Order: sequence, then structure tokens, then C-alpha cells
Amino acid sequence: MKQETAENKKVHFISLGCPKNLVDSEIMAGTLMKDGYSVVGEAEEADTVIVNTCGFIEDSKKESIQRILDMSDLKQEGKIKKVVVAGCLTQRYKEDLVEGLPEADLFVGSGEFQNIAKILKKNEEGEKQKTFFNLPTYLQEEATPRVNSQPGHRAYLKISEGCMKRCAFCAIPLIRGNLQSRSIDAIVAEAKLLVAGGVKELIIISHDFTDYGWDIRRKDPTRKESPVELLKALDQVEGLQWIRLMYLYPDGITQEMVQVIKNSTKIVRYFDMPLQHVNDAVLKSMNRKMTRDEIETALMNIREHLPEAVIRTQFIVGFPGETEEQFEELLNFVADQQFDRVGCFKYSPEENTPGGKMEAQIDEETKQYRHDALMEVQQNISREKHRDFIGKTIEVIVEGFSEETDLLLQGRFWGQAPDIDGVVLINDGQAEVGDMVKVHITDSLDYDLVGEIVVQN
Repeated sequence: MKQETAENKKVHFISLGCPKNLVDSEIMAGTLMKDGYSVVGEAEEADTVIVNTCGFIEDSKKESIQRILDMSDLKQEGKIKKVVVAGCLTQRYKEDLVEGLPEADLFVGSGEFQNIAKILKKNEEGEKQKTFFNLPTYLQEEATPRVNSQPGHRAYLKISEGCMKRCAFCAIPLIRGNLQSRSIDAIVAEAKLLVAGGVKELIIISHDFTDYGWDIRRKDPTRKESPVELLKALDQVEGLQWIRLMYLYPDGITQEMVQVIKNSTKIVRYFDMPLQHVNDAVLKSMNRKMTRDEIETALMNIREHLPEAVIRTQFIVGFPGETEEQFEELLNFVADQQFDRVGCFKYSPEENTPGGKMEAQIDEETKQYRHDALMEVQQNISREKHRDFIGKTIEVIVEGFSEETDLLLQGRFWGQAPDIDGVVLINDGQAEVGDMVKVHITDSLDYDLVGEIVVQN
């Protein structure tokens, strides 16, 4: 048996789900390292494995359970000592998960992960308590320890927790609670720390960027927290080159916000805007507070003032009651709008959500057909849009070698978000990770671009 010393207090993280969950893992890592632990890259090298779970949809829940069981097998084989289950799945299912997974040693919810060092210490000292999910959602503080797990030139910056919307398909408010926004001062202070550490691109994340600050202003109307004021403040951070906004709901993309983005040299013209559907009846059933006309007005506002903007969106197919005619309307809308990026999800009925209780649930075969049909339309659009880049020279941030070839460098231009969009493959030229280089595009693939570095004189 290993003795519990600072030398062998080794922890490995498995972080599942969205970037917001990843930031929670980074906070746990920073908290533990401050307390004398080391974070290792392989589970077999660790004493403790922390599985930070996702509980959003059925597939993510299954993945989380499987990873917990995989780590429990390692524990049974004597390769690790403890399995800690953290995150959204724990918060959502609490006692059910504890009862169903006796293999795990500790369960930590989304309101207590910041206390992970204290929790592990209690367990090491013989504390029999196994569950820690009684506190409300934790709102990151300015002095919260955190270790950036991303390549050094980029980082996620979480500006709020929870959500004030109540979409019929979504369990996030059940897990993370109502909207809680951080102050602008705290967000800017963290941004400056990240930039001082070498970060060039900040990716702003929340459950809904456009609702940022609503809760603060509701309590104190004199406060300045709002999406526009936050953007203005971040735009002043010296040394920052790219600010990328994620999760912008169309009802909050105002003309003022578009103008702030237009006037900025740092905020990239990238709009990640989950629309979910376009048929008015389906939108109403989803409890989305917009109509097709309002969605089209928001899109027109962006394209009129920022014609070069890249627009990414997501749709749900197979929501209860969606007819073939309503799906065809969505399909035609995607073809007409020519979005740069589209993600498509098959509706997953979730417990304790209005959508999960609705009648007229759609069968899986129909969902799959609609998913494939929509993505086929979008693939053709993406292919054509990428061909338009051939012959152009674009600014690219270098991210390393291609995972598929191990020969070509790869990077991203401002219209590509990490891990969800394509990349720029660089087949000629040398650069270091984190460098900003000019790349001349020579070829295009369905989702990626190919080019060569332009040597600057």
C-alpha cells in the first residue's frame, strides 16, 4: 500500500461534457495542487481519479457511468486507490447515484467541487461521510485557484452559472440552478491573470451570454453588469488578441452588441447562436421565447453590419410533436440561411423536464432520419463555403501537429472554435504553438482548410 505523503498524492482528472464543466475541473486541479497534490496524465499513475461527469442528455449520462465503472475496475485491480465522482450527474441524481454506484468512494456535487482538497483530506483521515452535494451552485471567485488545461495560448473564461431560461427540453436549471453572474471586475481580473500567463485567446462561456448580469441588475439597478459593458471591459485588456463568445441566444443579440463587436479589433466575428428550431409551433412547444420572424431579424442584423461574420447554430430534431412538415420547414430554413456551422441533436427526453412528459414522442428511427437529412444539407453548404477560402490569406493561431497525420501543423482561424469546428492544416512552413501566422489557403475539405504559411518580409 502507498503511504499518504505529498509525494504520492497524485490525482488524475476525467472531465466530461461541456467547457463549463472543464473549468470546474481546472478549479479542482488548482485547489488540489495548492494543497500539495500533483495532477498526472494517466489514470494508472494516480492514487485518486476524479470523474467530473455530465448529466445533460442520455448519451452523456451513459458515457459518465461507463467511465466511472472503468475507473472502478482499475481500483479493484489495485492500480488506483480512490474513485471520486463529481459534477452534474452527481448533482442531478444524488442519492440514486450513490446507491447505484457503491464502487465509488466519494460523490461531490456542482456546489462543492471547490472544496475538493478538504473533502479528500477528511476521507484520508477516516471521515465516513461519502456525499458532498448540499451546497448551492458554486460561483467562481476572483481568488479561486485554477490550472488552465488548454494549450497555453487559449483559455475558457466562465462568466456565470445557471440559467434564467426554462426551455422545455433542458435540465440545466435543475442541475445548476438559476442565473448567477460574476462581477465585471472579477471577470476582468481573471482575464488579466490568464493573459499574463500567455493566453492570447479567451473563450467566453456561460449557459447564455446574452443574459449575463440580469440577476445583478435586478437586485441593484445601479450596477453596470451587462453583455455590452462586459465586452467593452474585456476589449481593454492589454495583450489579449482574440475574444470569442459562445452561447449567444438570438433574443439578446441587440444592435448595440453588434456595434460593439464591429468596433472591436479583439472580439472575433463569430456568433455561436443556438436556435433549436424555426417553426413557430415547435418553438412555442420548446418554450423558446422567439418566433421565426424574430430569429430572421436577429440574423439580418448580424449580416447587415458584419457581413464577414461566421454564424454557428444548433438544432434539435424529433422534439415531441414535430411533424414532417415542420421538419421540412427547418430543412428549407437551413438551406436558405447558409449557416457557416451547424450542429444537430436528436431530441433526448429528460426526466423532470416538460419535454420529457409530453405526448407524441418521436421514434428513434425518425429522429435519425431527420438528423442525417439535415446534416447532409449542411455538409454541402460547408463544402461550398470552404471552397470560397481557396486563394485567400487568413490569420491562423498555430495549435500543434495534426492528430490525424502527425506530419502537418494545424491551427485555427478566427472563424473556428476549438474542438467543435474544423481546423486549418498547414502543409508548408514552420511555426511554434501559439504563434499567429498568415496562411495562404490552397485547398479545402468538408470541414477543414489546407494552406501554407506566408513568410513575412
